[in-house]
Amino acid sequence: MSTLKLGAAGKALLEGVGNTPLVNLSDLPGVPAGVSLFAKLESVNPGGSIKDRPVSRMITRAIEAGHLDGGRRLLDSSSGNAGIAYALFGAALGVSISIVVPGNASRERLDRIAAHGAELILTDPIEGYDFALRTAKRLAAEQPERYWYSNQYANENNWKAHYETTGQEILDQVAAATGGALPDAFIAGVGTGGTITGVGRRLRVANPQVHIASVIPDIFPGLEGLKPLGHEGDIVPDILDESLIDARQIVPIEDALETCRMLAKSGLYVGPSSGAYVYLALKVAATGRYQRLVTILNDTGERYVSTGMWGRDSDED
Repeated sequence: MSTLKLGAAGKALLEGVGNTPLVNLSDLPGVPAGVSLFAKLESVNPGGSIKDRPVSRMITRAIEAGHLDGGRRLLDSSSGNAGIAYALFGAALGVSISIVVPGNASRERLDRIAAHGAELILTDPIEGYDFALRTAKRLAAEQPERYWYSNQYANENNWKAHYETTGQEILDQVAAATGGALPDAFIAGVGTGGTITGVGRRLRVANPQVHIASVIPDIFPGLEGLKPLGHEGDIVPDILDESLIDARQIVPIEDALETCRMLAKSGLYVGPSSGAYVYLALKVAATGRYQRLVTILNDTGERYVSTGMWGRDSDED
């Protein structure tokens, strides 16, 4: 076992994770009267995304367990946001980081990872996220003396971070906003499965009847960070608890981006996966079956400027 040694910066960064605002989206078009739609604003985390929650836990637990002793590098695959979180906390905690990332990750994400001094290993974007995952697994097996494989797709600290923080915060904040009521619907998606599993399990403890809906992205290019699943050869994350999911809905990238632009006109500048979540949340809210819905705004829209999604030629006004 090793001791976690924190400098002032590392301590401040770790303490800055979580306790994010719950934004009320009930005024968006399509939300029925009397229905409340809320979203957790995760871009205010130190690394700018929800991935700070599981990554900060995974990296600190790895240090404490001695996995990174002797100068071993922490290795994982990522679509970008987890890579940023690993790079950020690695720099603050003195841990060398190597991240395998599909080559179609936005330039802003790649630049941010590199800025913190992490090693970037890019894979063919046509091969998708699963190829990046397989590449990380292969490198870890070939060079065990160089790498410790964090494997966020199978690391129990991933979903536990969301169970103990994201899920509990949602319960507390919805209760505060509604006079003590519980959420009765939660809308998210599957990247590693950590958010939907951890939050879903925590909400089910409080309300066994809570409806959980999952966004399914189109096949390539799809939505950065989300897995389509359901196709031959798809790797299902080990930590994903599929029994929690009541409904699945494909959300085309065009609808996700249109929703992002709508949210931007309300002051919320978020990335495509957040747009997809809100798009599906609005569909679920429109059924009128649920009174208190919650979703996640995963990251900031500034991470996607180079993709062209915010170009003036995409503004239909």
